[in-house]
This record gives sequence, structure tokens and C-alpha cells, in this order.
Amino acid sequence: MSSTVEKYVLVTGGSKGIGKGIVSRAFEDGYKPIVLDLSEPEVDCIFKKVDLSDSIATAETLKEICNQYKILRLVNNVGVVAPKGVETTTPSDIELLMKVNVQPALQCLNAVLPFMKQEKFGRIVSITSRAMLGKVDRTAYSATKGALASMTKTWSLELGASGITVNSVAPGPIGTEAFYANNPKGESTYKNIVDKIPLQKIGTAEDVAHAVSYFLDERSGFVTGQNLYVCGGMTVGMGT
Repeated sequence: MSSTVEKYVLVTGGSKGIGKGIVSRAFEDGYKPIVLDLSEPEVDCIFKKVDLSDSIATAETLKEICNQYKILRLVNNVGVVAPKGVETTTPSDIELLMKVNVQPALQCLNAVLPFMKQEKFGRIVSITSRAMLGKVDRTAYSATKGALASMTKTWSLELGASGITVNSVAPGPIGTEAFYANNPKGESTYKNIVDKIPLQKIGTAEDVAHAVSYFLDERSGFVTGQNLYVCGGMTVGMGT
């Protein structure tokens, strides 16, 4: 990798919640974050407003960005949950979440790959979820996050010879604004969640960002195809 290349990192859905934490940490780490989102970020970054569920608009935005910036790091963070029980989940629900949670990851990867291959260096991180191991009312969400985890492993095999690592981070209960809106502190739902976590506390966006930071680092070149749970130990024993 050329030492003269600017350290840009492209982050989808980086304006709020976990994405905001990832962008803030990336800035602290010396990267120049480029955020694709619908809402204006609250942190210092290069911002491009785009509806990532719109493949045409996303393609146009990515073409513009890649013509202007040489990107060697990508974080696929954008995602929606849309909880529903299996009996009310429809094919349209699956289609919508695939358009938001999975489709942009593929588009972004293909947009940045030419320069990564040219430089023989790249870092790709996708945000998956502990819901992949099973969670009530998450048929569509767990399906799409599971797809991202599987794509991570496939991409790691295809791109490793080009010096590109591909990993994923799976958050457990993380105290974003959305989380606390649905699980206010002091209420039984909040207590029930905390009681299931071995560390007995809710995680933060900074916890997730720290894991992402490791995978983005130039020194993490011998780790690829991995999924790291950031869940306070909640997933230990699940799925076994």
C-alpha cells in the first residue's frame, strides 16, 4: 500500500447510533470518514445523502465518490430491524430488508474493489448481529444479517490473495437512542435484558467501534473471514 494514499473509510448508515460511534472512532484513528446516509451526521466527516435501498441512486453516488476519493476501507453498517413475528412477516418485508441491509454492502464492495486490488490492500467490515443465532420477531432481520455474515466468509476467500481482509462484527444489546426508547432504564424489559448478559451491563456504540477499529487497522492483516460478537458474553452457549 502506498504511504501517500489518504486514509479514507467509507461508512454506510454512519449518522446515528452504532454508525455514529464507528465514524467518531475512525476520525480519532486518523481516518477520513465518508458517510452515506439519509440524515446529516452529527460528527466530522464527508457526507453524501443517499437512500441506500435505491440501487440506482446508490450506484450513482458510489461512482461519484470513487472518482473523487481513493478508498481502502469500508464499513457496511446501514441496517433496519423492522421486528415482526413469523406469522405476519411477508415476502415484501424480506425484500425491503435485503435492499437496506445486504444490497448496499455488495454495491459498496464492488465500487471500492478496483482501487483495493490496485494497492494490494483493503479492509472490509460488515456489522451483523447476535440475532443471527435466533431472536423472537426477527425473521427478516436475522435472515439479512446472516446473509452478511455468510458473504463475509465468501468474500474473504475470494479477496485474500489481493491483500484484502473481510470480517464482521456482531453487536449484542447496545445502548443507542433507539434501544433506550424501546427499553427505558428502570423498566422490566431493560432489567430482563441486562440480567441475561454475563457482564451485567448494556454495551455502547464505542464498544462496537473499538472492534471495528481493530479490523480496519493496517496491522490486522492476518485475520479474515471472522465474525466477532460484541455482546457482553450474551451469545456464549447460544447455537451450541
